[in-house]
Amino acid sequence: MARRLDAAAAGFEAAFEALISARGAEVDIGRDVAAIIADVRARGDAALIDHTARLDRLLVASVAELRVEAGDIAAARAKCPADALAALELAHKRIADYHQRLMPRGFDHVDAAGIRLGARWTAVASSGLYVPGGTASYPSSVLMNAIPARVAGVDRIVLATPAPGGVIAPMVLAACALAGVDEIWRIGGAQAIAALAYGTETIRPVDKIVGPGNAWVAEAKRQVFGAVGIDMIAGPSEVVIVADNANDPAWIAADLLAQAEHDKRAQAIVMTDDAGFADAVAAAVESHLETLPRAEIAAASWRDHGAVIVLARLGDAVALIDRMAPEHLELACAEAEAEALAERVRNAGAIFLGRHAPEALGDYVAGPNHVLPTAGAARFSSGLGVGDFLKRTSIIGCGADGLAAIGPAAAALADAEGLDAHALSIRLRLAAAPARGGAT
Repeated sequence: MARRLDAAAAGFEAAFEALISARGAEVDIGRDVAAIIADVRARGDAALIDHTARLDRLLVASVAELRVEAGDIAAARAKCPADALAALELAHKRIADYHQRLMPRGFDHVDAAGIRLGARWTAVASSGLYVPGGTASYPSSVLMNAIPARVAGVDRIVLATPAPGGVIAPMVLAACALAGVDEIWRIGGAQAIAALAYGTETIRPVDKIVGPGNAWVAEAKRQVFGAVGIDMIAGPSEVVIVADNANDPAWIAADLLAQAEHDKRAQAIVMTDDAGFADAVAAAVESHLETLPRAEIAAASWRDHGAVIVLARLGDAVALIDRMAPEHLELACAEAEAEALAERVRNAGAIFLGRHAPEALGDYVAGPNHVLPTAGAARFSSGLGVGDFLKRTSIIGCGADGLAAIGPAAAALADAEGLDAHALSIRLRLAAAPARGGAT
């Protein structure tokens, strides 16, 4: 049974703080991850072969055997149910449409001083996508990672995923083909991140690595940052649901378990202003757990990290939400109230409005990305999008007249900072400007 908190009770503040501070707590694996990364950097392909044999029970003579070939992809697609492929294509269309709308636009402008100023957006040349495997297969994560990269204009998209025994789910490979992934490697864990970051004899390095994974993957991304870009350090999944008593308790319970079934360390929290409804949701959770195939995982998550919070009024949830900065926020109440609450929320990775907008819709076909900041990172970061695959380059153009207009101020600031060569580079040009007749 998840913990029960009453906002009006003594000790609520301490209990709530304990609830959120425990998120994402990790065992110290930094040294072990560093050893794997160092091994891959030192031994390249040989290290990948050894780690893949040890961790994924996949024995190969060369790293080239770990690459998925076109024939494998075609065979995998043939194994996928027609309705699943149709759903994948619908998801692809909606995700691509959403991310195309996120594409930023550059500009080119000449200001009042005659200075040309602009900004140009350019995609990174290559990106590595990590897609989790193991306890579940995630074709949706393939789409969510690959589509914004493709929309942004990335030239080379490389996907790594663990393949215990060499097996990758057919739907994952079908999603790779649909999203235009260029290379697929049967490699997981910290060793995959190291290979993507630094390269080996067979695998060329990439410029940026994105995608969620387990604690080892997250720590590896942390350690390689700087050699490559990364999107975020992703932790266990989480959802906060604000629900009134007009909801069906079974719906809300299912939404909670939709997050809990991801991972024993996932966190699912419901906030309501009706104690009786809170009881009904808790009972519905137990009922669902009797039939869910992943009940062991979901039950552990709900028991150890879940919570039912009773508030005096639903509006009180906003302050708590902003402190938590949850990955997913469901506002399961009347449309007008959901809109009003959403307007007041500052910190959330994604907000789902109304009783018919469960978070699971966003995981698959709504359109926005499901790779979102966790463990409070929504205070300062956003979900994965085209911007993660783009770089903004500033453009500055200046003729003699423009330099005459703003150069003296630049030289004065250089003087103030004691950077004499900075000032000299400007003043030499200012002194020569009359002789050059204002030439650019």
